[in-house]
Amino acid sequence: MAIKTLQVSAKKLVNQQREFFQSGETQSIDFRLSQLKLLRKAILEHQELIIDATKSDLGRPSFEAYFEIATLSEIKLAIKKLKNWMRPHRVQTPLEQFPSTAWIQPEPLGVVLIIGSWNYPFQLTISPLVGAIAAGNCVILKPSEHAPKTSSAIFQLINSYFSPNYIAAVEGDVNTCKQLLTEKFDHIFFTGSSAVGKTIMKAAANHLTPVTLELGGKSPCIVDTDINLEIAAKRIVWGKFINAGQTCIAPDYLWVNSKVKKVFLKLLKQQIYNFYGDNPYESSDYGRIVNSSHFSRLKKFLENGTIIIGGETSLESLYIAPTILDNVSLNDAVMQEEIFGPILPVLSYENLEETVAYIRSQPKPLAIYVFSNDRIKQNQFLDQTSSGGVCINDTVMQISIPDLPFGGVGNSGMGNYHGKSSFDTFTHKKSVLKKGLWLDLGWRYAPYTVNKLNQIKKIING
Repeated sequence: MAIKTLQVSAKKLVNQQREFFQSGETQSIDFRLSQLKLLRKAILEHQELIIDATKSDLGRPSFEAYFEIATLSEIKLAIKKLKNWMRPHRVQTPLEQFPSTAWIQPEPLGVVLIIGSWNYPFQLTISPLVGAIAAGNCVILKPSEHAPKTSSAIFQLINSYFSPNYIAAVEGDVNTCKQLLTEKFDHIFFTGSSAVGKTIMKAAANHLTPVTLELGGKSPCIVDTDINLEIAAKRIVWGKFINAGQTCIAPDYLWVNSKVKKVFLKLLKQQIYNFYGDNPYESSDYGRIVNSSHFSRLKKFLENGTIIIGGETSLESLYIAPTILDNVSLNDAVMQEEIFGPILPVLSYENLEETVAYIRSQPKPLAIYVFSNDRIKQNQFLDQTSSGGVCINDTVMQISIPDLPFGGVGNSGMGNYHGKSSFDTFTHKKSVLKKGLWLDLGWRYAPYTVNKLNQIKKIING
């Protein structure tokens, strides 16, 4: 389908939104709540459109397509908590500031740009929008052109329910994105690859615009011996192969204790069979690769190591079977970049120290998964590694808890969102000091006498 281009210039659209923002209408809690409820209504009334669009773009089963509207839980939480989030927070003032009060007052940033991703094209565009609305901003949304049906659905939904002076969805390719990035925004929120994240950050630097970058990386998964191996295999296969592996926090590779590796490989194979049958190609529960370019990149990884299960491909239907690779070297291509597809390399280890050392030598991942019932070993990863998040004895499910901030660190991103963290991301915490005029202590005014010098020494030295 044809991708729409900007109906008005990027500059005009940003100026229109800035003028509306400066009217102050977005500031009140009543306005914000009404817009959150309107967004909820729009999603509920367009559920089938959204589901059909994401199924078309990624060949998903309906069950996985419904993950896209999990944004409704974010809206519900924001509506429930917004009054509390918006409340100014009092802080103590020292004696020398008497008489005074001080507080932190949340205020919206202004006009913000949200650039979505293609792998969960509705959720990863609309979820940050919830925080931006709750915080009182005007928003321009740029859905991913690599998920054209969903991009069109977002365009239709947003522009049917909201004035473009307040929230506007803009479709287009990389050139549209470049047009938008020449304008000055008060915040840019981007979800996507590290390479594009660098481009976004460079463009933002021209205007000193702050950014939130939700990127990715190679998220390791460590499997110890003291666990229920069957359940671990089930949870790993689910987390890796939902959306055909195209999930930013999917386990990217496994480190399995050498004592249980042989057994665990069999369990992984069994779970793939349990999920998708003898031929995943025919399974209605298994998705497809987003486009031919991504397909070709992934197919090259199948040349690494030994294929234990899977390996079948079809360019015509953008199908790559759920695949497990054994005998993989750390120098293989599959271990050099984020896979972002249904290919799972399995490595073995003798002691956890070697896995910790390797993880620490690599760019910080978006997630680390640890399957172990040993608290000392769990803490080894919590204390000795750095990552966007850690999930113990499960995969991916940490993203579904709204009160847990979601985001990367280092190469896997900067900033976070979900729940109150989304509100905070699009909010400036303004510091306010209010002084009384009925008393004016003279310790700070010239002329600076010896007595005043002693007073300031006392204040500073404590």
